[in-house]
Amino acid sequence: MSDSVRLLILGTGGMANRHATEFSTIPGCQVVAAVDVDIAKVRAFAARHNVAETFTSLEEALEWGQFDAVANVTPDRVHYPTTLQLIAAGKHVFCEKPLAENYAKADEMARRAEAAGLVNMVNLTYRNVAPVQKARQMVLSGEIGHVRHIEASYLQSWLVSKAWGDWATEDQWLWRLSTKHGSNGVLGDVGIHILDFAGYGAATEIDRIFARLKTFEKAPGNRIGDYDLDANDSFTMTVEFSNGAMGVIHASRWATGHLNELRLRMHGDKGALEVIHTPTGNSLRGCFGEDVEKGTWRDIDAGTMATNYERFVEAVRENRTREPSFRHAAELQKVLDLALVTEAERREQEVNPLAMLQAVPA
Repeated sequence: MSDSVRLLILGTGGMANRHATEFSTIPGCQVVAAVDVDIAKVRAFAARHNVAETFTSLEEALEWGQFDAVANVTPDRVHYPTTLQLIAAGKHVFCEKPLAENYAKADEMARRAEAAGLVNMVNLTYRNVAPVQKARQMVLSGEIGHVRHIEASYLQSWLVSKAWGDWATEDQWLWRLSTKHGSNGVLGDVGIHILDFAGYGAATEIDRIFARLKTFEKAPGNRIGDYDLDANDSFTMTVEFSNGAMGVIHASRWATGHLNELRLRMHGDKGALEVIHTPTGNSLRGCFGEDVEKGTWRDIDAGTMATNYERFVEAVRENRTREPSFRHAAELQKVLDLALVTEAERREQEVNPLAMLQAVPA
């Protein structure tokens, strides 16, 4: 393949605008086409981002075929069938999260992409946060010693604030509250982000999990029009990590006062680190050496880093998958699936193939 990468954007909802903007700024990457079942929507998107070709079905786009890779920005439940079509057609795929609705489907997507030798990545956007990258490097270099305790949270307030729009009247928010519209609630929507944020930043994986989930009353009968508002709104988890650390992870859409905040704290036997990311910026702080005695925290310069979008384009040029891969996202989905099992069974689950074979339907 030449250094030029021709990209198709599949799905033209809100997040697709971010994809189009990011990819169009990368030298040698050209967004050549867009697909959406809504013809007015895809044409408006194409005009907004100067995209030459538009299609109302993936089949039409594949018949045309003049593209190398695809940004799959369809709704969650559409990721699986469309990605399998793209893999069968020999196209590299950059998929929005979560990769699929459950581990069985995510695992199949990963296996097929790997067998086809195609570049496969998932847009876990908070890998773009430089402080979490720097924190991981510091953990791996032993600067905080053995990690003993991890705290991670993802807090949003769009159910109590109109900062992002009125969820009660806008489809782009209502579907996220309805399981029949393909949502796994806050667990599926942002749970995958905070699990990745915690595990990646602390350079470890989750071995055992116990979770509780709750859906709060949001409308009479928890229903608005065609939307049953039955997806979970908040979750809490206690986990044990492969590095021996214990941890607590939680997320909510009812976190009044927090528009979109990720926080990670890692406590080791030699020091501690804290990463905070919000819409207005991010930070990295540490407590080391003599500062441990008085609990003094100091700011750390995290520098800058390449984005997922840039890494995907480079991966396509090199024909070599980079992280976060489909396989990594599938393993995260395994943990999310087990969270649902622990809620139903009220007991801890071990994250391993045997547990998944027993717990997750095909």
